Amino acid sequence: MTIGPGSTAAQDGDRPPVTIFGPDFPFAFDDWITHPSGLGAIPPERHGEEVAVVGAGISGLVAAYELMKLGLKPVLYEASQIGGRLRSAHFEGAPAEIVAELGGMRFPVSSTAFYRYVDLLGLDTRPFPNPLTPASGSTVIDIEGETHYAESTEALPPLFREVASAWADALDTVGFSDIQDAIRARDVTRLKSLWDELVPLWDDRTFYDFVASSEAFSKLSFHHREVFGQVGFGTGGWDSDFPNSMLEIFRVVMTNCDEDQRFVVGGVEQVPWGLWNHAPDQLAHWPAGTTLAKLHHGGTRAGVAAIARDDDGSFAVTDAWGHTARYPAVLVTCQSWLLTTQIDCDESLFSQKMWTALDRTRYMQSSKTFVMVDRPFWKDKDPETGRDVMSMTLTDRLTRGTYLFDHGDDQPGVICLTYSWMSDAMKMLPYPVDQRVRLALGALKKIYPDVDIAQHIIGDPITVSWEADEHFLGAFKGALPGHYRYNQRMYAHFVQDALPAGERGIFLAGDDVSWTPAWVEGAVQTSLNAVWGIMRHFGGGTSADNPGPGDVFAELGPLVLPD
Repeated sequence: MTIGPGSTAAQDGDRPPVTIFGPDFPFAFDDWITHPSGLGAIPPERHGEEVAVVGAGISGLVAAYELMKLGLKPVLYEASQIGGRLRSAHFEGAPAEIVAELGGMRFPVSSTAFYRYVDLLGLDTRPFPNPLTPASGSTVIDIEGETHYAESTEALPPLFREVASAWADALDTVGFSDIQDAIRARDVTRLKSLWDELVPLWDDRTFYDFVASSEAFSKLSFHHREVFGQVGFGTGGWDSDFPNSMLEIFRVVMTNCDEDQRFVVGGVEQVPWGLWNHAPDQLAHWPAGTTLAKLHHGGTRAGVAAIARDDDGSFAVTDAWGHTARYPAVLVTCQSWLLTTQIDCDESLFSQKMWTALDRTRYMQSSKTFVMVDRPFWKDKDPETGRDVMSMTLTDRLTRGTYLFDHGDDQPGVICLTYSWMSDAMKMLPYPVDQRVRLALGALKKIYPDVDIAQHIIGDPITVSWEADEHFLGAFKGALPGHYRYNQRMYAHFVQDALPAGERGIFLAGDDVSWTPAWVEGAVQTSLNAVWGIMRHFGGGTSADNPGPGDVFAELGPLVLPD
């Protein structure tokens, strides 16, 4: 059963759910895309005109899908593969639903715009096996050589509950509950008032600063902070994020990104591929049954090598094979660093302040290694203890996070042996997949000395290091202190009325443009911002009863801090 926004599982009692509604820009994207009036209209004389979309990840596919519905002809360019970081790798010879999720793999139900597309495509989702959730069955926390087995938070030693309590108390000092209540109620005035107070106070301060300086943690030992970093809250350890701006962490917890997460059965890449092949019910200009795949004759164009402005004001987009096509508008959804490292992008298309923002984007490293096993053996019971022989595992060892995916007793299982970030991910970077597996198995052997994981492995392992991929250069953005101004410039760029003519017509989208990097909802929301901007660029507009993000941006847009 698919559980999306508004479902029983997404509720907290009888109260409305917490969603990714703001806090920086409290606009109801989920309502906008499902309104009976539609997103808007393009003047009929411009129907069929082409728009270049650089990147066929979820942001590019959502934008292309909605632009097609409006009557434009999106032309997708992709240097790697459809789906971007929604990449589901299939194990050779295994059933189709047995996958390794190399990029995004767990999606909070607060991602309401994203789940609109999941539900549109009729995809099934299930609870993600996060630590200390029913979906994981059991959890092992291994830290400083001590191993703790638990099937609920109450089964852990008091130290862990003290850490969780301190974190909750620390959040209360910044109005966590009040902000969540405003999000639930979609009380725009209250939410902006509360959030805009926090922005100047915390833009320049790190996650670790917040933890270490909080009254709640200052009463505890350094070891409590250490455990918080190693084991964390919600889905696991967060010490990799300690250098990040605290505003980024506030957004994650205040919008419940780290709670009630689900995975897409059979792989999340079904969402971008589904949009590629889906024929919308209502189409302007195009005949019934039109899909993105049909408009592209089955495949995207090659990756983009150059973007320039022609003398007539159009954009000249050149692909990797040297073919140049011209467009009245371009949407760039690839990671921003590629505009200076892989794509020869005319510098005049953005202001120097925007180039600074694009270039200062900081990406976090991430590594995952998966194996397929003959069965979900971890559910076997130890005859002496009666416990699961292996559990979802959080540790300070090399593996950091180990996740177990059960597809049924008569089906192969999948183990994400190691999911790590930043310096922990860099430790894996030089090594081929077989060595990564050996390193992970060696670390897990110290936690489970009596379990022979290797004997259950079948097929070839699968691994990824996103920072080593020339088309990504990192897994996702991690904003540093002082980066708020850069983010605001990138996010607000889709409203172009005040821009010089030479900077109009090129748009940005993607999770690194959003306020919620690493979460698919940010990619979806920024793509919808760009759809509004492109619609406006073509002389179109929204319906009076369904204003779009740009229509209310002057009133609701993110706070602008002085330079």
